[in-house]
Amino acid sequence: MTEETTEAREDSTAPRTGTPAARDVVVVGGGVAGLSAAVYTARQGLDTLVVDPGGSILRRNARLENFPGFPLGVDARRLLDLLGEQAETAGADRLDARVTRVSLVDGDGGESDEARTGSARFVVATDGDDRIRARHVVAATKNEVGYLADLDGVAIVDRGKAYVDADERGRTGVDGLYAAGRLARKPHQAAVCAGHGAEVAVTLLEEAELPFYHDWVAPEGYFTDRDREVPPGCEEIDAAEREAREATALDATRDRFAEPHPDPQETHPSLEE
Repeated sequence: MTEETTEAREDSTAPRTGTPAARDVVVVGGGVAGLSAAVYTARQGLDTLVVDPGGSILRRNARLENFPGFPLGVDARRLLDLLGEQAETAGADRLDARVTRVSLVDGDGGESDEARTGSARFVVATDGDDRIRARHVVAATKNEVGYLADLDGVAIVDRGKAYVDADERGRTGVDGLYAAGRLARKPHQAAVCAGHGAEVAVTLLEEAELPFYHDWVAPEGYFTDRDREVPPGCEEIDAAEREAREATALDATRDRFAEPHPDPQETHPSLEE
């Protein structure tokens, strides 16, 4: 978390939900792209908030059988739950709300005084009357773009569905605003969108000029036994710590997959009574 962001939070009024009113990163959308991005930014220490009202289209999938690491497939809702849990474990917060508007700080009520805003570039407004200032915003909704309509520099591409014009690494025409996954015209596949969310987050970290190297957990001595310092973003763990983490992960996996997902299968809204 940057010093400027901490100062901005202390000088701001908390939103109605009690969510801190200044964040390093606000991710709009809780699908695989948004949650994947949140895992990376949160693990690097950026104060990250995922804002999403639920209802990812992936929950309509009867069975997800082409996602890496699940040779017999996985319940799509279970995958989303696990990604959400992973983001929270990494340190990200989640807010159940719909983002209605993203605007530049200097275009939102005249809040351009650096002493008041710190390093925040954006104000993110929700349907719950929350107003959250953010240094970076990752837009990761499926095709919803209305909340970006007031941002000069955001180009919307209409291909029957609405997309945000972004480069391969998710950069838009607005500094600090990124688009990830389907919204960035990536193929409508969960694995592709998850990977792009991670790539966008790494791009954000690089451009935030943080000492980010790679997010690696290495065995003890991997770097230090070669007379190298452990690079930023990495850690070395000894055998006891590795075994402890493995045991915790195995217990969690058995628990999460012990029973079928409890939610009823969703379908397309047009087919619902």
